[in-house]
Amino acid sequence: MSFPEISRFKKLFIFVLIFSNSIIADDKKLLILGDSISAGFGIKESQNWTTLMKSSFSKEGKNLKIINSSISGDTTSGGLSRISSDLDMHEPDFVLVELGGNDALRGYPISRIKQNLLKIVSIISSKQSIPIIMQIKIPPNYGKKYIDAFENIYSEVASETNAKLISFMLENVALSDDLMQPDGIHPNINAQPLISKQVKEEIQDIIFN
Repeated sequence: MSFPEISRFKKLFIFVLIFSNSIIADDKKLLILGDSISAGFGIKESQNWTTLMKSSFSKEGKNLKIINSSISGDTTSGGLSRISSDLDMHEPDFVLVELGGNDALRGYPISRIKQNLLKIVSIISSKQSIPIIMQIKIPPNYGKKYIDAFENIYSEVASETNAKLISFMLENVALSDDLMQPDGIHPNINAQPLISKQVKEEIQDIIFN
């Protein structure tokens, strides 16, 4: 091989190496720490909003690996007990925390819910991941005082930490019978594309800025 050929080979090798590294660098990992709403209760995995959102990003040429670590019935205490192991196992760039609804439905103290969320966010940040908190809302039959205190938790946690805050994903879904399962708590298959679109619009600037 002549010197000019060797030189061209080196340039090609360097170009491929740089290009490959740029592709790897563009890959993002999002861990979702949630309950049944994100786990897809009563919904096939392929039809869940998390899967639809990943597909939507892929169609735009945005590589987002989603690790759905959501468990039906989970609480902030449950999320706190497993967040460290999830972070160590998956090393995500971002963590979306969708927890608290089951705490409120069981009437857990506001102070406990807030402290759990603060601890979760602190652990996420300590692992150099970016925490994203989803606002959670509950039915009106829990009393205005409790509801107001509960729903204020999320903006308080966001303001007291470096967490990003996004809207409740059932905001435009929960009051429509056509979009909810018979239990009135979980969104049905028709709601999944709407949830995917809403969450995607809110997190894309956080993840792909």
